[in-house]
Amino acid sequence: MGAEHSHARPPGQPSRALRNRLLFALGITTLIVVAQAVGSVVTGSLALLTDTAHALSDWSGLLVAAIAATMMLRPPSSKRTWGFARIEVVAALGQAALLLVVGTYAAVEGVRRLFEPTQVPGTELLVFGVIGLVANLAAMGILASSREANFNMRAAFLEVLNDALGSIGVIVAAIVIATTGFQRADTFAALFIAALILPRAVTLLRETTRVLMEFTPEGVDLDIVRAHVLELDHVTEVHDLHASTIGTGLPVISAHVVIDDECFESGHAPQILEQIRSCMKEHFPVSFDHATIQLETTALRDRTCHAIQHA
Repeated sequence: MGAEHSHARPPGQPSRALRNRLLFALGITTLIVVAQAVGSVVTGSLALLTDTAHALSDWSGLLVAAIAATMMLRPPSSKRTWGFARIEVVAALGQAALLLVVGTYAAVEGVRRLFEPTQVPGTELLVFGVIGLVANLAAMGILASSREANFNMRAAFLEVLNDALGSIGVIVAAIVIATTGFQRADTFAALFIAALILPRAVTLLRETTRVLMEFTPEGVDLDIVRAHVLELDHVTEVHDLHASTIGTGLPVISAHVVIDDECFESGHAPQILEQIRSCMKEHFPVSFDHATIQLETTALRDRTCHAIQHA
């Protein structure tokens, strides 16, 4: 005997409005990439080149995010019972990997240029830095209200935010070079941008990997879950207990719960099932709207264990 909620559209999936915000931000980021690429060629600035690579990764990430958001609008089906809920996690993982490559390159090249500084024109660098900052602020304004909607939107917002900080670094370096002639300011700005990229990439990589590896959701201790369920009357054992996350806002849990045989004979089993679900909702910070609980008799448990042992 078991219970499972129907698989309607899961929470955390973006609406068309969220998808459209991504498309607007993608258009703005395209302009940023083109402008900064031209600026890095004109000025020879490592900071601007790094920020261009960062903007390019933002552009790629936003493109993937927009595609993922579009696919996630497709409803679940009998062949894809969760729809495309997990594609936003895969998209965020790709962005994290790309940022890791960009950040590592910037750090290595920045250290090299500390010993071999290049001449960078401060005025031109300032112009392109301001262009990048203004465009990034516009993109941030578009994405800000929906940045907590899911992994995808959060990754997109953080990319634009960090690129805006990178543009600030470029502007500061340009001012220092123009006023003091200190050329290594450009390299320090590039290292600053790398320092922004790498921790965020590692964090996003860790979070998305947790989901893809189906680790237990944060804030949930399955040993405590088992202990609470075992405290219920007529419950004798809990086994095959699993919890994971399909996508943002969509944790799932499943368990086999052994109860006294007489509960099936008396018709009391449905009440126990409801008690188990209420227990999970009451004691744990994660809302398990998709919980699959299979109630078993001792005899069924024993037959299952025997079949597994002799398989």
